[in-house]
Amino acid sequence: MFDATTILAYRGNDRAVIGGDGQVTFGDTVLKGNARKIRRLYNDKILAGFAGSTADAFTLFDMFEGILNEKKGDLFRSVIEFSKQWRGDKHLRNLEAMMIVLNREHIFILTGNGDVVEPEDGKIAAIGSGGNYAISAARALYKHSSLNEEDLIKESLAIAGDLCIYTNKNIRTLEL
Repeated sequence: MFDATTILAYRGNDRAVIGGDGQVTFGDTVLKGNARKIRRLYNDKILAGFAGSTADAFTLFDMFEGILNEKKGDLFRSVIEFSKQWRGDKHLRNLEAMMIVLNREHIFILTGNGDVVEPEDGKIAAIGSGGNYAISAARALYKHSSLNEEDLIKESLAIAGDLCIYTNKNIRTLEL
């Protein structure tokens, strides 16, 4: 995990939602508190978020969006091809970033090691330094509350913001 951010995604019954905090750090210094680490891709049909180096993440977003266009928005085929290219390129595989991508049917965590991980429950995924806090909160809220998808993301990220020094409460969400 990176001491960088917290990204949480939830593929619910009605909507797919991704959220992220806004904190950008350099070592133990906060550089920015309102960064946007989530975005819409492929005609607003795919949601994506990153943890890690900002410059590396933008490189990867652009690369992934190009593959999505080649594969006509097929998320499953796109993550496989993206993973092959990311892992196979000696420069790209050293980028310090992780990504979550999702639509209403699938959710994946992607890494430069070639990992394409679909969460066991197929619903909730998190990355970044506050990811473990956020996913724990999300699983508990999913099981023991009736929060809608967006509120579950916001509450879980707020809990992570209380616990992780690399996560703030400047939370943004996107939904499909």
